[in-house]
Amino acid sequence: MSIPQFLTVTLSLLAAGACNPFRGDPAVEVSAQDASLNSRWHANLASPASLAGAVQMNGSASMAPSGGSSTTITLDLANASPGGLHPWAAHRGQCGAGMDDGVLGASQAYEPLKVDSDGRATGTATVSFQTPRTGSYFVVVLASVANSETIVACGNLAPPTQ
Repeated sequence: MSIPQFLTVTLSLLAAGACNPFRGDPAVEVSAQDASLNSRWHANLASPASLAGAVQMNGSASMAPSGGSSTTITLDLANASPGGLHPWAAHRGQCGAGMDDGVLGASQAYEPLKVDSDGRATGTATVSFQTPRTGSYFVVVLASVANSETIVACGNLAPPTQ
């Protein structure tokens, strides 16, 4: 066999080996980090219709396990008045009058949201509450510490997909 023929046969065998459909490599690898994606709750926040024309905040929130029996709740708020300070928390129940069954965890875990000059605010709270798989939960943003009866944004948390 000549050298050019030998090189042609060798390269052909290497190419066929690289394209072998019978290799044992997994098609998809899943890590433990991916497991938390199926346990995350999500909410879209909006101002109540009763405040239309006065306040039109919006944003998102999520609730996810943070290890053991703790849950981390995060919130991103937009279109708020710059410089505002808004209490917030996750609750059992649903947005709406008479649908609140209490705060998840200790209310001290929820630092008030400080709105920046662009009208945005973020908050994170870790509470001693094991992230549930079912139930009704929501995240609420209040007007101020002095006006904690007025809800300026609310969002029902949607359970993780199964």
